[in-house]
This record gives sequence, C-alpha cells and structure tokens, in this order.
Amino acid sequence: MIAQETKMQVEIWSDVMCPFCYIGKRKFEAALDQFADRDSVEVVWKSFQLDPDQPTLPDKTIYEYLAERKGMSVAQARQMTAHVTDVASQVGLTFHFDQSVTANSFDAHRLLHLAKQHGRQNEAEERLFAAYFTEGRNIADRATLIELGQTIGLDPAEVRSVLESDQHTDAVRHDIYEARQFGVQGVPFFVFDRKYAVSGAQPSQTFLEAIKTSFGEWKQEAGASTLAVAQGETCTPDGDCQ
Repeated sequence: MIAQETKMQVEIWSDVMCPFCYIGKRKFEAALDQFADRDSVEVVWKSFQLDPDQPTLPDKTIYEYLAERKGMSVAQARQMTAHVTDVASQVGLTFHFDQSVTANSFDAHRLLHLAKQHGRQNEAEERLFAAYFTEGRNIADRATLIELGQTIGLDPAEVRSVLESDQHTDAVRHDIYEARQFGVQGVPFFVFDRKYAVSGAQPSQTFLEAIKTSFGEWKQEAGASTLAVAQGETCTPDGDCQ
C-alpha cells in the first residue's frame, strides 16, 4: 500500500529560454492528463542554462544574437525561429520571437527555486515561459521577476530579498551539476523516478508510456535501473534547437 502523501517524482531539467522546453511541457502535461494516477505524480523542475555566460542585451534582437552566436545570417535565424514557432502552435502556444529579449536566465532560475519552497514551482515555470516567449518580457530584469512572482502568489518583498542576495544560487548550480552527472546534452530532459529518462519534446504518447512504466515499477518498489533515454527535439548549450 502506498502512503497517501507519497508521490513518484518526475524531474524536468529545463531552461526558461528554451523553446522546446515550453513545447515539451505542453506535451508532457497532455500525457499526464491521460494518466489515471496523475495525482500520485510529483513534477519537480530542475535548472539548466543553455548559455551560462549569455549577456543580457535588451537592445539586440534574438535574430541578431542567434546570427552572431551560430554564424548564420539574420534571415537564416528568422527562418529557424519560424519553424520553432510553427511547432509551438501545434500544441497551442504562441511564440513572438520578434519581441524576445536576449537575457541571462540565472536569476529566473533562482525565482523558480523560491517558488518551489512555496509550492508554486510549476506556476512559476509556466509564467516565465509565457513572459519570455509570448510577452517579450526581460526575464533578467529584477523588477520584472518581482512582478511575475507576485502574479503567482509570491510575496514581492521576499522575491526582492532573494534577488538582491545570493539565495538559491547553490541550488541552481547543483541542478546543473546533476544534469552533467546524467550526461544531459540538451533540454528538456525528463527523469522518471531516477530510473528512466526521455530527452526532448517527444510526442505525448512517449511520455505517457514512460509515466506508466516508471509508475508501475515505483508502485511495486522495484529496484533502480540505468536510464534508458528516448531521444527527441532539444536545445543544446551550443545554440542548436532541432
């Protein structure tokens, strides 16, 4: 018998500036909605930075940034993001890359860890994704992060205090360290009960099968196994989203 308060964990390594992470979130949610025991599954978001050294450049378009970083033309960058926008639309998301603000995501990840303390992590993840991809907000701007935190029920004074300190810095870095231990090459990266993993924004059916398999073993208290990774579309630290 499983204790009522016990849940199987699904850990998701993600960067809030990763388009396939947002797309993967929708596909995973669709799978979880189909799972009869979804109330016994706990989703934990883990931090990952595609470009830890990325500067915040509010005056540079995402097309200019991608062109410089990937050695392509601005026109090619527009074409690449147009494809991603089309993929996002297939799961009901609206991306406005023309409004995106090139920014470092580290403080946004610290906000996510604060939100986790208050049981609002999934809400924070969703809010940050929408702010970056749909609303063209600067997710490195502290006033913006305070406002976004407040919209999901966090105390703005507490958010400000965290952002003005080094709180949750170690937690973000530990998540990134754990990703390296798993051999994560790109995000999103989903780990089910530390037994199975799915890499990328896979079809919902792939997620559903992973949930069912891992949950069945978790329920029977089966032993851990090495991760079996199903590969899919990811964004990598070198800037490839494919």
